[in-house]
Amino acid sequence: MSSAARNGTPWYVWCAVAATTSSMIGIQWDISWHRTIGRDAFLTPAHMAIYLCGVLAGISCGYLILATTFSPAADALRNASVRIWGFRGPLGAFVAAWGGIAMLTSAPFDDWWHNAYGLDVKIISPPHMVLAVGMFAVQLGALLLVLSYKNNAPDDRRRALDWLFVFTGGLVIANVMTLIMEYTFRVAIHSGVYYRSIAIAVPLFLVAISQSARVPWAATRIALVYFFFCNGMNWILQLFPGEPKLGPVTNPVTHFVPGHFPVLMFVPAMALDYALSRTEPWARWKRAAAGAVSFMGVLVATQWLFGYFLLSPWSRNPVFYTHLWDYRMTPRSYTARNLFYPMDGSTASFAINMTLAFAICFLLAWRGLAWANWMQKVRR
Repeated sequence: MSSAARNGTPWYVWCAVAATTSSMIGIQWDISWHRTIGRDAFLTPAHMAIYLCGVLAGISCGYLILATTFSPAADALRNASVRIWGFRGPLGAFVAAWGGIAMLTSAPFDDWWHNAYGLDVKIISPPHMVLAVGMFAVQLGALLLVLSYKNNAPDDRRRALDWLFVFTGGLVIANVMTLIMEYTFRVAIHSGVYYRSIAIAVPLFLVAISQSARVPWAATRIALVYFFFCNGMNWILQLFPGEPKLGPVTNPVTHFVPGHFPVLMFVPAMALDYALSRTEPWARWKRAAAGAVSFMGVLVATQWLFGYFLLSPWSRNPVFYTHLWDYRMTPRSYTARNLFYPMDGSTASFAINMTLAFAICFLLAWRGLAWANWMQKVRR
């Protein structure tokens, strides 16, 4: 066990978690910026918060790797490190440092993309995907750094590391949910595409992180971090004044438009926690099946009913903020008219997408359990 693990959480673990937090604050802020102001400049405060993540991760983890490799006083770190290309350091430091470099590389690429092709109409574009991969690498690196010290720490030091791990896991869920945001608007809640998209994005990470956390109701805690982090940002952002700087403006706004109300992920996460805790002696594929049916079944039931509320007048208030639309929203849109959008196109497509949602959830939950077994053994 390293001296850092004995004496408390080391500074570079805090740096990695801070970098992850900065990135997700910046992403939520940037989404609101685009919905309120438009892309008026590259060096916006939201962009600076995003790229601060890359700077923090790159510098702190790069320094850690160099210090572990070359410092004569780093014997304890070298004993708890891996060797890559002649350099030594914790595995998480290599992953996070690479992610920081990828994020900073995406910045000029994104600026060039906008200058060449104009305003984004989709979240998934080549520069955004480079940025997303870099952000995910920083988050994964932070998870591994926390996990390595958590797995080495004595019981009296593990509680703070448990919370750091759960918190970082919640930001991972927030990140993957942001990537599928275009398929999880409230008007799509009654479509199979909505649930298929969540099945692709969430179960692998939620199962792997919660099962490697080894704390009670870990998936529920992770989902609550995602829910309150996204909502907290949205509740705060709508308090600040802002107006469009790009046209056409079809819906005049005077304050920052928040992101969309997050999925009630903590409800199906409770079902997932319960199912996995009751099936520990079972074979992995049986546990995955039980977890997938529990998670997806409760998710569909919860969100399907919640969708009616989100389209009702009762949700048009600062708590649920469904009355706040971006400046490009037209009065004839499904969102403005508070109608469910028929994303599937037909009953047969709906049935196929729902079947795929359960099947994909099972496969990724199965892989998540395997990944969790590996993560529980991380020591370096």
